[in-house]
Parts: sequence; C-alpha cells; structure tokens
Amino acid sequence: MADILEITGLSFRYPDSPKKAVSDFSLSVPEEEIVVLAGPSGCGKSTLLRTVNGLIPHMYTGEYSGNVKVGGVEVKESTMRDLAQKVGFLFQNPENQIFMFTVERDIAFGLENLGVPRAEMRDRVDEAMRLLEIGDLALRAPHELSDGQKQRVALAGVLAMKPRLVILDEPTSLLDPRTAAELVDLVGRLRRELGTTFVVVEHRLDLLVKVADRIVVMNEGRKALEGTPEAVLFGDEAEAYGVTIPSVTRLQKMLAADGRLPLTGLLSPAELARALEGERR
Repeated sequence: MADILEITGLSFRYPDSPKKAVSDFSLSVPEEEIVVLAGPSGCGKSTLLRTVNGLIPHMYTGEYSGNVKVGGVEVKESTMRDLAQKVGFLFQNPENQIFMFTVERDIAFGLENLGVPRAEMRDRVDEAMRLLEIGDLALRAPHELSDGQKQRVALAGVLAMKPRLVILDEPTSLLDPRTAAELVDLVGRLRRELGTTFVVVEHRLDLLVKVADRIVVMNEGRKALEGTPEAVLFGDEAEAYGVTIPSVTRLQKMLAADGRLPLTGLLSPAELARALEGERR
C-alpha cells in the first residue's frame, strides 16, 4: 500500500530559538494506517503536525530542512488551499474551529470557502453528519452542545473536505472517559469505512492501543522509539522518554514477569480480569 505521508530528514528551528524543535525526523505512513505520536510536552509533536498541514513553512517561518510529502506532493510547494483538501486537522479544543450559527452551516464552512457547488455541498454535509451520527443536531447552535458533540461536529467539518489524511491533536483531552472511548471507536470505524489515514497525538494511550497500528515516541525533537503498541508498551524504554504506560499494561507486564500470565497481546481491563479468573481456576 502506498505511503500517504512521507517525512524525510525533517528539521525545524523557530526564529530566535536556541535549539531545533524537530531534528532529523523521518517517518512513512501508509494509507489506512492509524499512527499515534507520543512523548512529553515540548518534545516536538505540535511542530511536527504543523509541517504536515502546511502551517510550517507557510505561516510559521524559521530554519527548515528536509522533506514532507502528502500524497506524493511536497508540502512546502503546495498552497494552503490544496493542503486543506488533503490534510484534515482536528484541534485539541473543538471550539477553536466551530464558530457558525448552526451545526450544518459550520460543517459547510470549509466547502463554501473552496467554492464547492451547492448541490455537492449539501451531499457532503449530509454524508458527514450521517457518518458522525449527528443528523439530529443539524439546526442546533454549536454553543448548546456537549464537548463530545462539539468534537463530532468539528470532525464532520474535517471529513466533509474529504481529506486522505486526518490529524487529531489530543482529541480526548477534554472528554470524559465514556465519550473519549466513543471517539476512539469512531476513529476505528472511519478507517474501516472510508479508508482514512489518521495521525493522532494522544497521552491517553490506553484508549488508542486497540485501534493503533504503530506508536511513534518523540524526545527532544527526534524519533526515539517506533513500533507496534505491544512492542513499545511492553518494552523498557518508553517510560524513560516520558510515556505513561496504561495501568492495565503495567499490571499485565508484572504478572507476566511472575510467570502468572503469558505476555501475548495487549489486554483490556475486562480481558485481563477474565484471564486472571481463568488462572485462579
């Protein structure tokens, strides 16, 4: 399967900064993959995302070297208009991208800016609301919605643009555990139904491991670790780079080290409980 995102030897330093925010970073992401970016605050994740959606170098200037390609096209040679149709971006706080008077008008906002014909715009808005299961909110004012509903509306606006790659910047940080789990399930469903590729920055790895194909850990602007969720979270290095290991994974490792459980795939809390129940028997 072809790579939708190719980053090669990327380095970037903001003006007047004493060190590079991203340094010699390379990553390839095939279509339909879900990749999680992890690492402590200040490790370069936000800067990396800005190079993918074109904010760097088109809006943020600085010392830039290397290559970032989306769909085979160099980001620094593309216009922001073209990139908006290839790369969707969901902010950590959905209120940063919801500002129209009704939900359906908000979803249509990006399409209106691109001059999409009215009939096609109507179809795209309806399809996005169907996918996100928010058709009943079409005429509601965004400020009346819950945080989870706002997140779905913002994501619907992204999907209406039909991007091949969607970036989610800490999408669960403002959500309660149940709503956050629903959002992660939704990401998995959109990958299956639409073939959408996702790059997700997230600290709550316990939610993402069930849908992620890879975890990439950054440290001081560099790629420190890369592998399957099992390889990264069962290893000994992730915590040294500031990654919080899910509690259930930590317990699973301890039980495996004691010989009480085989260390196979990552288990959910319910799966671990069933395994322990079976072991007692």
